Amino acid sequence: MAAVMAVAWLLSYNRKRIDWKLVGGGLLLQLIFALGVLYVPLIDVFIGWIGKAFIRLMDFTHEGMAFLLGPYASKANGFSFLLHSLPIIIFFSALVSLFYHWGIIQRLVGGISWVLRRFMHISGTEGLVAAGNVFMGMTESPVLIKNYLPAMNRSGLFLVMVSGMGTIAGTVMGTYIGMLAGDDPEARILFAKHLLSASLMAAPGAIVIAKMLCPQTEPVDDKAVQIEENEKHASVLHALAAGTSTGVKLMVNIAAMLLVFIALIALANYITKDLIGHYTGLNDWIVDITGGKSEGLTFQFMVGVILSPFMWLIGIPYDDIMLTGSLLGQKTILNEFVAYFQLQQWKDAGLFVYEKSMIMSTYILCGFANIASVGMLLGGMGALAPGKREMITRLGFPAMVGGALVSILSATIIGMIIG
Repeated sequence: MAAVMAVAWLLSYNRKRIDWKLVGGGLLLQLIFALGVLYVPLIDVFIGWIGKAFIRLMDFTHEGMAFLLGPYASKANGFSFLLHSLPIIIFFSALVSLFYHWGIIQRLVGGISWVLRRFMHISGTEGLVAAGNVFMGMTESPVLIKNYLPAMNRSGLFLVMVSGMGTIAGTVMGTYIGMLAGDDPEARILFAKHLLSASLMAAPGAIVIAKMLCPQTEPVDDKAVQIEENEKHASVLHALAAGTSTGVKLMVNIAAMLLVFIALIALANYITKDLIGHYTGLNDWIVDITGGKSEGLTFQFMVGVILSPFMWLIGIPYDDIMLTGSLLGQKTILNEFVAYFQLQQWKDAGLFVYEKSMIMSTYILCGFANIASVGMLLGGMGALAPGKREMITRLGFPAMVGGALVSILSATIIGMIIG
């Protein structure tokens, strides 16, 4: 934890103005929640119940796929990411739209926002958007405060951006559960619980990291603010149709990105492993020193080597530091879907020595902090606050670094408690 805090302190725009009381309050919230999830039966049962609800909803999606594809929807002939994971996004997107139409999302966001404002003394707009990112994506959540964005200062805008980078949208959580757990009922509940925990822990974590990197220098107005309404849906069917349409676009976009990025990794591995590694003899040496965990001079091996010292610092067991470092590198350079796909493959292949490493990796990858997301965030927020576009552009890459630190901080706390 000291290492993560030190990185944030070193990269801070104004180290002297860091509010250490706010930092302490945020870390305390994360610790309380992590301890509650792991050791308090009531909270564990509640999170487990929500996780089971997610899993049941995923099963409903499979019923729809069975109707559309018949025998081709079965997993009897193997798991297909396109058929068995991505369609979940469409159903979850429709449900989120429906819950927003009924006002359920707004009430949940308001409750979490109240807790964040009371414990961490942040502004009402900051609390609202940080809470909103628990359920919504990084481009949808700022819409909750769209009329307040043009008047926000640099620290406030930076918090909005880090919150988006450090969390995931509820619409994709079911896909991650399906990727990591497959059809194993116990594994589904385990990963559902930890993904939900990671998403909730990221809210105070994002505030801690954002306010360390870009401290608040103006007075704070911590009063509650009104949630801005999205385009009103005329009826329940209209809300479902709009959510379904959004889910289809998101699914196609994710599928296309995965196709391109995984193909790029294959191209990079051909150059580094099949050409350079093969003709220099490095492949055999790497296979030998890694005990067969790496195939040679691959892209995954190189980013794993670069980030493995930091993985050791945050508590990843020594035998798994290169695997986890590689996952973080793939998430940052490419995206979290590619990294979760790689985690699932390595998990199924039995490459991880410790279950703790897999659990911490789940938290490390739980966020949108990658290079492609910088462009998406700049486009979305720039459209909502055109007068702040230059400032938002300057804060893009620091926000990505902040988002990565948020996920790493949550993983560190969970790993520390697991022991």
